[in-house]
Amino acid sequence: MAYRIGSGVDFHKLVEGRDLWIGGVKIPHYKGALGHSDADVLLHAICDAMLGAVCLGDIGVHFPDTDSAYKDIDSKILLEKTAQLVKNEGYQVINIDSTLCLELPKIKPYVEHMQKVIADTLHISIKDVSIKATTTEKMGFVGREEGLMAYASVLLVRLDV
Repeated sequence: MAYRIGSGVDFHKLVEGRDLWIGGVKIPHYKGALGHSDADVLLHAICDAMLGAVCLGDIGVHFPDTDSAYKDIDSKILLEKTAQLVKNEGYQVINIDSTLCLELPKIKPYVEHMQKVIADTLHISIKDVSIKATTTEKMGFVGREEGLMAYASVLLVRLDV
């Protein structure tokens, strides 16, 4: 098969005393995402989408939160490692479409930087990385600013086709 599509989703609790990393970019905010790694919800969703597209399970299979090697790891490293796993299966990313769900902070000023970080990490064009954001209109855990979430879809192409 020449093309594969994958989807991913990730959630993280927001707490005081942690940095907020989204899309490989540190964003100033009074809360950060809680997790074993740097808890970059967007990069984790992208990793899951890539892994799912080639039927390699999810991020927890390859980078478990029970392994101290991944404690506080930069999620850009996880994205690089995921790209290598995908390449080992004979595929590469064509494009990414993603959506962040959070009330605050507003991420529009950081989107272009996030796109560049992701594109550079995956060796694709910035034009092939879509990042959108929405609120939940103050509803649910996202609306109460208790957490944030991200969805990602990826399209892969087989390298030998």
